[in-house]
Amino acid sequence: MLRHTSELVVGEGWQLFKIVGIPLRIQPTWLFAVAIFTTLFQPRYAATIEPVALSWGLALFTTLLLFTSVLLHELGHALMAIREGVKVLSITLFHLGGIARVEKECPTAMGNLRIAAAGPLVSLTLALGMLLGAAALATQQPQLTVLLTQVGLLNLMLGLFNLLPGLPLDGGLILKALVWQVSGSKKRGVEVASASGRVLSTLMIVMGGVLLWQGGGINGLLLILIGWFGLGANRSETQMMFLQKVLQDLKVEQAAGRAFRVLEADQPLRRMSQMRLQTSETSGAADWVLVCRQGRWVGWIDDRPLRDLPVQQWDQQQVEDHMKPLNELPSIASTAPLWQAVEALEASTEGRLLVLSAAGLPNGTVDRSDVGDAVLKRLGVTLPPSVLSDARQQNKYPMGLAMLPQVVSSMKAQKTVEDEELSNEASASRS
Repeated sequence: MLRHTSELVVGEGWQLFKIVGIPLRIQPTWLFAVAIFTTLFQPRYAATIEPVALSWGLALFTTLLLFTSVLLHELGHALMAIREGVKVLSITLFHLGGIARVEKECPTAMGNLRIAAAGPLVSLTLALGMLLGAAALATQQPQLTVLLTQVGLLNLMLGLFNLLPGLPLDGGLILKALVWQVSGSKKRGVEVASASGRVLSTLMIVMGGVLLWQGGGINGLLLILIGWFGLGANRSETQMMFLQKVLQDLKVEQAAGRAFRVLEADQPLRRMSQMRLQTSETSGAADWVLVCRQGRWVGWIDDRPLRDLPVQQWDQQQVEDHMKPLNELPSIASTAPLWQAVEALEASTEGRLLVLSAAGLPNGTVDRSDVGDAVLKRLGVTLPPSVLSDARQQNKYPMGLAMLPQVVSSMKAQKTVEDEELSNEASASRS
């Protein structure tokens, strides 16, 4: 299974080691899954193998082989992603399988298809190899035959299950890529694959409930868990597309605040000191101080003169003696789409942007908490003042919106590919 950093499905877990430079992590729930699967496999060996300790050992070995197969499945995704130019951040094993986490989505439809198909192809290849090996050893090594048959069939199930055409399964990613390729619309691909995924996940939950009602026990519970997980991951994909649309539709002016104050150029530095004392700075970084002269913006000033000069000179030194050019402050046009503000904020050391009007004059500021607040309001979520204040103090995106930079990165990558395709089409038509 493939996930982007912007899709928060499972936590990072504990890092064990690296495979070809990719961190391998396990969730604590993985240990629980190992215990459950070992318990399920043990009776199958106990009927023909003694002593009991040996059957438990073989059951544990089968479980570890199963999760090794899951790891190879995810490694198939990861290596293909690297080949397509996508950075792989980690592979995580958890109770329902594994996840290869990538920095961003591959920007092309066929690249996504190849990455998604690589995992099931590895599983089906392992299944074929193990089942052929079991058939060849059937009369010579009965215990090894049982082991290879068990793990081979599990790999077959893993490969076929992941090919079901619904997000978040690999088959859903393949379906999304095919619709995207045919229709030319990534959004349409997500919509089709998400709808299919919701149907499949709901069916799993219903079938799991029926199995539980009929005494299916762990099998019914496992189906319900997989279906529930599928619905959650499906929502993540849909939410990412919706966030992209919000960031495209909203303008910077709709998120802008006013974290700046104004001083006349001929004011003494003591006036700036008094202004700072009057301003409560418990809400985060201090406001910028912009400088004007006779109604015209001429620069800005920071607190360095107050720190460097003795108090006795504050009345003799004027603000204009220490001001800096206004264009030194990171800025953005008020009519720019909000995603550009996210990109500029991540590139800025200030963590804040000066918002400029159509005439190029300061009329506000925007920071991460402003962006997050505007996005959540568009989503119909109103933040409590305490939550917004905490985000502003720490200069961060509020309420789980830390994935916004990754969402923007994915948008930019897709736009780059679309621009290249348009350029190629234009070149072909001219020739």
